[in-house]
Amino acid sequence: MIFHPMDFLIFLALGISIWAQFKVKGNFKKWSEVATRTGLSGAEAARRILDSNGLSNIPIEVVPGTLSDHYDPINRVVRLSESVYYGHSIASVSVAAHEVGHAIQHQQAYPALVIRHRIFPVANIASGIAPFLFIGGMLLQQFSLIGIGILVFSAAVAFQLVTLPVEFDASKRAKSLMLAEGILYNDEEKGVKKVLNAAALTYVAGALMALFELIKFVMIFLQGNNEEE
Repeated sequence: MIFHPMDFLIFLALGISIWAQFKVKGNFKKWSEVATRTGLSGAEAARRILDSNGLSNIPIEVVPGTLSDHYDPINRVVRLSESVYYGHSIASVSVAAHEVGHAIQHQQAYPALVIRHRIFPVANIASGIAPFLFIGGMLLQQFSLIGIGILVFSAAVAFQLVTLPVEFDASKRAKSLMLAEGILYNDEEKGVKKVLNAAALTYVAGALMALFELIKFVMIFLQGNNEEE
């Protein structure tokens, strides 16, 4: 297997992603042991923020798994893992508030979220097809296949990139809303930042890895075309 110069950057992004996952779990575990002074659970914090923002119609459901928390834009439901739903820690309310941040984005038609929702179906299909086009093009020395793969994979990369402002904005909303609603005190904000910033790093690593992979195949495509001329 030929090592391409861009592979180093891809492996670097992969390393950052793995490190970020450990950081997320470590920070969540650490701040899960620090109770909020208000005594609110993740579910109670989420409910308070939703209601105060005119989203009393959005239910909060508990789902199995660790850090499986998410906002479902199709069914308009905030789903929290058991440790977040029932937990009374800084980590629990931080994660819950972050997911509610997505619900508020949806309500306000936050532009980056609207774009992400629109390209998701295409990006989902593209991420499954592109690797086969790349592999086929490399094995058969058919650079036209690689070119098609680049176009297809660009949708998946676009999805990764547009996810960044969506996640950063949700975390920003979570921090300000928790303070505004009296869910946390100012001196508890340090824990919130640790938990949410670590989670954001995983999205940054994922976007970098996808972007570097795309650049790698663009370079291979251009080099192949130059050799054929």
